[in-house]
Amino acid sequence: MIVSTDSGLSQTFEIKGGNFSEAGSVSTKIKEILKEIGINGSIIRRTAIVAYEAEMNVVMYAKKGIVNMRLSPKKIQLQIDDEGPGIKDINLAMQEGYSTATDEMREMGFGAGMGLPNMKRNSDEFELKSSPGKGTSLNIILYLEMPENE
Repeated sequence: MIVSTDSGLSQTFEIKGGNFSEAGSVSTKIKEILKEIGINGSIIRRTAIVAYEAEMNVVMYAKKGIVNMRLSPKKIQLQIDDEGPGIKDINLAMQEGYSTATDEMREMGFGAGMGLPNMKRNSDEFELKSSPGKGTSLNIILYLEMPENE
């Protein structure tokens, strides 16, 4: 259910860990909402990439997760919180090509070690917090308009 407030729209999506058959459905819904609202295509593409990569990380590694999308007149904010093993070394995890994917995940075509770097590259603001044994939290912002000085 989309919630509308004076400051914008908000919707929360649940992701089930290990559910590869539903993987990608949350990012597809987000993309459809943004298209329906009339957001710029390049921003929709970047948002869909970020949402998909975050969703896949939850499916691959966590028990479950929540994606909270907030859309205001100036930005799209994605807050992703999962109940997973957490990330022991964030700096290492942010390196392109680094992956902790299992052989089974790789056989399905996942685990190239590009998820977190792709999220950061397609975000205007990217914040990652993780507690080993508890889970990971991402706060990602994409601005709807470029700042005046760019």
